[in-house]
Amino acid sequence: MNFSKIISSDIQNYIKQNLNSDLNKLLLKKSPFSDVSMQEIVQQIKGKKTAEKKFPFLLKEGIIFPPNLNLEQASSQSTAEYKAQNLKGKTFLDLTCGFGIDAYFLSQNFDEITLIEQNFELISIVENNWKILNRKAKFVNENLEGFLDGLREPQIDNFNKFDVIYLDPARRDQQNKKKFLLEDLSPNLLKIEEKLNSISDKIIVKLSPLIDISYLISELKSITEIQIIAVRNEVKELLLIIEKQDSGAKIQDTKITCINLESDEPVFSFNFNDEKSAESEFSESLNFLYIPNNSILKAGAFNIISDKFGLKKLHPNTHFYTSENKIENFPGRVLQIEKIEAKDLKKGEKYNIVSKNYPLKPEEIKKKYKLNDGGNQYLIFTQSVDGKEILKSF
Repeated sequence: MNFSKIISSDIQNYIKQNLNSDLNKLLLKKSPFSDVSMQEIVQQIKGKKTAEKKFPFLLKEGIIFPPNLNLEQASSQSTAEYKAQNLKGKTFLDLTCGFGIDAYFLSQNFDEITLIEQNFELISIVENNWKILNRKAKFVNENLEGFLDGLREPQIDNFNKFDVIYLDPARRDQQNKKKFLLEDLSPNLLKIEEKLNSISDKIIVKLSPLIDISYLISELKSITEIQIIAVRNEVKELLLIIEKQDSGAKIQDTKITCINLESDEPVFSFNFNDEKSAESEFSESLNFLYIPNNSILKAGAFNIISDKFGLKKLHPNTHFYTSENKIENFPGRVLQIEKIEAKDLKKGEKYNIVSKNYPLKPEEIKKKYKLNDGGNQYLIFTQSVDGKEILKSF
């Protein structure tokens, strides 16, 4: 990619003029510029459109965007800003820089920043963009294993010692199949954990939201916290915080933190082992229904959420909760409800339909009762300890 040509005023103006063009039709046209292909121009248009929603801080003159896969794999601005909270120090190392979104925010309060990326074009794009954004770093085009092998063990003067190390292991193989075991990731965290601990007291690892939490805690030695980060109720990533312990100390429990960004819901935290000892009481549906956000469900906080908020659970297999009086600051949706009978449903009525631990899916329910999507009310088909229930919000 010819960076100097891409950021020239003529090409940047052409990109602006075509931001809302049909990109498939645009690709069929011949590029009006001899040194930049139409494919490269369309890629920049796609990048700008992605940035509008995902990382608007990059909507500046001269910013260059990488191929689609790198855009998809990059963290959003909101998740990166959240992860950067309370991070500060002298030296920051990102071993898997990628498009550099996480590194940009996580390293803001550090004096010395080192970014490692094995893809030459990608690290060159990041270097260009950071210059535009007036941020300095050491940009290293090398795979992380080679970089780590080249480091000497830290001596008394803390040479090759980093305050924070961040990495986002690749989660797909060459056939683009997703991987969920630590030994299948690139890099294999189990192989480099000891090396990382020797050069930093704090390691932050971004992982797929599909990986199992119990498995992570059993396999990695020094996890002090796992953060489950959702955005508007869609779980985007797990974040491992691995911190070196004092000599002889052992981690007694792992803190689990559940976050639903771009919502007004509070953060919910608990200790992993507390969920095992917590017990739920069960009840038919009462006046209020509580639906935990998906970060809570991913955490498996099925009993501890009931215990901490004094709620009753509808059924062992229904992760809905209920109470007579409204409980404030619940991390999820709270609905005032009433029980209704199927015979009370009228053809053509509009509802947001939810089905949980119920034989029929929402589409099947709509078809059976001739209901339509929409409106301001919820219709919940579920099961309590008293049997199947239909609940209507108001």
